[in-house]
Amino acid sequence: MKRLLAGIAFLSRIPVPGAATFDAADVGRATLCFPLVGALLAALLVGVRFALYPLLPSMVTAYLLLAVYALLTGALHLDGLADMADGFGGGRTKEDVLRIMRDHVIGAYGGVALLLTVGLKASALAALLERGQADAALVVALALGRWGSVPQGWLLPYARRSGGIGMAITDYVGRVEVIGATVLALGFALGLMGWRGGVALVMVAVVSALQGLWCRKKIDGITGDTMGANTEVCEALVLVLALALG
Repeated sequence: MKRLLAGIAFLSRIPVPGAATFDAADVGRATLCFPLVGALLAALLVGVRFALYPLLPSMVTAYLLLAVYALLTGALHLDGLADMADGFGGGRTKEDVLRIMRDHVIGAYGGVALLLTVGLKASALAALLERGQADAALVVALALGRWGSVPQGWLLPYARRSGGIGMAITDYVGRVEVIGATVLALGFALGLMGWRGGVALVMVAVVSALQGLWCRKKIDGITGDTMGANTEVCEALVLVLALALG
């Protein structure tokens, strides 16, 4: 239970009893429950969806769901996406990239990345709503999006010498956490989307591996921002795959 509570506290703004007592090791061990945290957040969104759709048009509902999602998470992963886009787009050296990613100002690369990713997710979600397939796709997307960071944290080093929030994952994730998170991710993917969920998990693994290799080449490792960016990209990928596979 402590793993789950630490995961909820780390990945969302939902109040959790005793959250102030969790340390980096608790967060690292909580990665085992990251897919479950994603599924729980998706369940809240499904509840909101019942209240909004079909009362409102599908596109309006999709954007409102994404707005609620941003509130639930504190836009944690969207911030990482913008920071990574600015850093990797504007930085030439490792030091430049890391410095830009620490800057709270969003630049052109970050703005475009946010616009395209949120727009793609909203469009895919609206189409899935019209097909009656949005609920399962949301759960799988949010579960797999968070799962992708777990093997990254196990296999790749942290890029910053000065440390950061992402070190809780890179320093304390072990084989138990990776296996446990993968079992959960597989359960949600196959249980809710069948073979399509299996395809989605494989594609998320491929994208996470490629992004991890890019980060290793560019900045010698990963950060909390790059893991957040990977989560956003993988969520969008799963929604589009759910739409494409029918």
